Amino acid sequence: MTVEDYQSGQVLLVDKPLNWTSFQVVNKLRWEIRQAFGIKKIKVGHAGTLDPLATGLLVICTGKMTKQIDTFQGQIKEYTGTIILGGTTPSFDLETKINETFPTAHITEDLIHKTTKQFIGEIDQFPPIFSALKKDGKRLYEYARAGESVEIKSRKITIKDFEITKIGANLVDFRVICSKGTYIRSLANDFGKALNSGGHLSVLRRTKIGDFNVNNALSIEDFITSLPPKAE
Repeated sequence: MTVEDYQSGQVLLVDKPLNWTSFQVVNKLRWEIRQAFGIKKIKVGHAGTLDPLATGLLVICTGKMTKQIDTFQGQIKEYTGTIILGGTTPSFDLETKINETFPTAHITEDLIHKTTKQFIGEIDQFPPIFSALKKDGKRLYEYARAGESVEIKSRKITIKDFEITKIGANLVDFRVICSKGTYIRSLANDFGKALNSGGHLSVLRRTKIGDFNVNNALSIEDFITSLPPKAE
């Protein structure tokens, strides 16, 4: 592609690696495009954040296509991942250590499958305190890391499908199709509670956004390789 292609607007599908923030991916791609074509400015943005501990599909828009970001953000998303049963963490994932443990001996495969039905459809969900949502001008995770309590309001979200794909040794693999604004970490925490136990997310991968599929996404390295040699 030419510099004009990127400036007129492109939709790039990137497979976000583990431990990268979505913002870091955007910054990296912006810098690489600027270096490749010897330009000072280009608009680059992503259509939906992924947590650093998640991998998978990021839809990246360049140039005039950044005006379509809201449209892409509103589309249905699909995730796969793993929930660890028997313990909770303050962040609802592996960012923080287990703070409470619960019995799991009563949990059967049948109970796990039946419990998913409670989450299908429109439900109220509380976002994690360890999230980038803002309250009174501060990110929620800033309150959390400072040890400050803050009131979080629930939000209406829609779970279209919640499929259990594998069960074993307090590990539950799943596939979820959901609306914009769904926190899979919160789903993992709520799922543990619904089983009269505890749960937290150990693996998360976004596989689809609307018609976009991670199978068609490039790694950051492959995207860089696709660019022309850096302009002198």
